[in-house]
Amino acid sequence: MTNPQPLLGEAPPDLSQIQVPVQERLDRVLEEIRRIVVSDFHMLEEVNEYLLLMRGKLFRPTLVLLVDGLTDGPREEAVSLGAVVELIHLATLVHDDAVDHSVLRRGLPTVNSLWTHQVAIIMGDYLYSRSVMELARLGDMEAVRALARASNAMSQGEMRQLTSHDALDFSEEDYYQLIACKTASLMQAACELGALPGGDEYRDRMARFGHHLGMAFQIADDLLDYTGSEAVTGKPTGHDLRERKVTLPLVGALANGPVELREHIKRFFTRVEATDAEIEEVVNRVREAGGLEYARAKAEEYAGRARELLEGLEEGPYLEGLRGAVEYAVERSR
Repeated sequence: MTNPQPLLGEAPPDLSQIQVPVQERLDRVLEEIRRIVVSDFHMLEEVNEYLLLMRGKLFRPTLVLLVDGLTDGPREEAVSLGAVVELIHLATLVHDDAVDHSVLRRGLPTVNSLWTHQVAIIMGDYLYSRSVMELARLGDMEAVRALARASNAMSQGEMRQLTSHDALDFSEEDYYQLIACKTASLMQAACELGALPGGDEYRDRMARFGHHLGMAFQIADDLLDYTGSEAVTGKPTGHDLRERKVTLPLVGALANGPVELREHIKRFFTRVEATDAEIEEVVNRVREAGGLEYARAKAEEYAGRARELLEGLEEGPYLEGLRGAVEYAVERSR
């Protein structure tokens, strides 16, 4: 595999710099997460502690807090909402790993590999239920509606992915519908939550910003399966291909590549288990057919739409943070 390359040929932006305007509040988001998930049952506490160790970089709570600061913030409620968004995200990852039988997440063993698939499913449900309890405590029905829509969409996205096992019948539109549900829906909700005090028009604008950002983010993430390495991304190289997941680089290659490529991919998807050499061959063929460039261009299209929605907003560190978030979405290497 080649080393990961930025989509636009530049050094990937540092997320920590994007988070500077909200860093103190992100520390409080972590405190809120711990408060929300606390349990007096030892098994739940054991898994909770592990999940907090393997947590991500809090990108989604960062969006909540940046938009909140730009809107009418900082609001105390936004910290709790950021924690809820992260818990819902974490719940989906725990469930995803169990469904996919994944053994690594962010370079660490998954919950299902350390414990059992049953523990992973129950733990994901626990995180969801604690999130709902926190929303009930906050009593903001608009926040409930936004996150309920996102949670429902993510479930639909997972089912779409579970049933999308025929690469030759999986269209580009199918792919966009899948990632809109699976990834963009929660980023849309995160931005919408931050914009709640700004009125319906502004809320809709930031929701659309979150949608386009999420689409660009997921396309870039899918590219990493073809360009990244396990040491950088924290998951096995070619993971999506090994799981027979159809993503945009492959869709683009099939649409624009030679007929022979379709036959090769058809045979590949009928194999019970692919070897490293077979994965490498598919990656090379997708690259030769222009699949990576095609996906890069689409990621940049969505990023451009997100940037346009930031035009005319109040200048300052929060807006700069949101601009940086767009660049991070498409340029990151993990």
